[in-house]
Amino acid sequence: MAIEKIVVVDDELMIRKALETQLRNKRYSVASTGDLKGARKILSRDSFDLVFLDLRLPDGEGTDLLEEIMAKTDGPMVVMMTGYGSVESAVSCMQMGAFDYVVKPFSFDQIEVVVEKVASFDKMRRVTKYYVEESDSQSSDIVGESEPIKKLKSLVDKVAKTEASVLITGENGTGKELVARELYRNSMLAKEPYIRVNCAAVTETLMESEFFGHEKGAFTGATERREGRFELADGGTLLLDEISEIAPALQAKLLRVLQEKEFERVGGNKTIQVKVRVLATTNRDLIKEVEKGNFREDLYYRLNVFPIAVPPLRERGDDLLLLANVFLDRHARRHGIDKIKFSKNCENAIKIHTWPGNVRELENAVERAVILAETGKAIEADLLGLGNLSVAKTTAYKSIKDSFSMEPGAEESMEEVEKRHILKVLGACEGNRTHAAQKLGLNIRTLRNKIKQYGLEKIHVFALTHLQTN
Repeated sequence: MAIEKIVVVDDELMIRKALETQLRNKRYSVASTGDLKGARKILSRDSFDLVFLDLRLPDGEGTDLLEEIMAKTDGPMVVMMTGYGSVESAVSCMQMGAFDYVVKPFSFDQIEVVVEKVASFDKMRRVTKYYVEESDSQSSDIVGESEPIKKLKSLVDKVAKTEASVLITGENGTGKELVARELYRNSMLAKEPYIRVNCAAVTETLMESEFFGHEKGAFTGATERREGRFELADGGTLLLDEISEIAPALQAKLLRVLQEKEFERVGGNKTIQVKVRVLATTNRDLIKEVEKGNFREDLYYRLNVFPIAVPPLRERGDDLLLLANVFLDRHARRHGIDKIKFSKNCENAIKIHTWPGNVRELENAVERAVILAETGKAIEADLLGLGNLSVAKTTAYKSIKDSFSMEPGAEESMEEVEKRHILKVLGACEGNRTHAAQKLGLNIRTLRNKIKQYGLEKIHVFALTHLQTN
């Protein structure tokens, strides 16, 4: 993003024309006038980035116009122009909101420096608004020690330092945006803008403007020129969250930006060039969406330079309790609660629940439990919304019950449920412990320990497969 349109307001014709000519030679679009009336007319017709404003004008004070500009939410930046005798007044203008001032006579080198300062500050101001809107108070660290998470962290480490586009896939609630922030934090662009656009939250009619911005008057309601997210992210990183939700008509325009690194604002004819690293997330199978004709194949391959799949929580084994305790500490501090923990039964319930809402569901459940917990008492399963610890009520048990016969109304201990589930998975994997560990979301050492704990070392493969099929 750069300064494009400038207004020069000065009653001295020679100064005004000289400044106008020099700015145009630098490819700025310039309008000029010698009085307040003309300035107000110019500013009402179009959006401008910068106003050079003389302190004294034939029909009033420059401060009058400055006050009007400062009252606008997205008004232009203002640089005051004054003689030596009015420097004090110019400083007062800066207290009113003017960005800077220049003293006549000035050189064009001075003007160039001021314009560059304005451009840098204006970009920071506009981008900061989106930092605030999109900020997340939570830590961006990816928590977990399971094999799937170790693999994920390794992929993030490898691709973060590059500028390659990354397509992050996974179920809802798995932490795709968390992975995106981690990629940004560890990249060479970590000090540059990080802009996010939720493609699922913007209507189809406004999506193009959201991406590329618009000029004043481009459509009903476009009262001011607005930069789009690509422009705001120039030099940094842009996250396209839920990329599968963008309309087919816009996919072609998005492809052009990714390929050519240029676009035009809605209602504009100026080509704007940007350099942006693009990250994208989706909870859909984009290959299937391509096959259905809902997503462009060429756009898919442009985005899918480096794919990262975020594992669901049910595949992360011992990470369940680790994450639950991280969330417990976080929300206990947040709500001012000391010395709180899960009961043993509650920990078992956490481990066998399938958590279809993934990490997001787990954190919400823990926060709710923290709020409902009684002082000095451990958190029980019912506070997590998991019901009584009757195993017959757990999802994990139901799947086992479908595979193994059991007397009606009978109940088992948690250890028995876990033992039977391990047997089932070992049978499905024909006794291959490595494959079974992967399916269970455990590391191989943990699985070996559990096999020893439950006395399963001497069970023959035939018995396992027979158990699986009967």
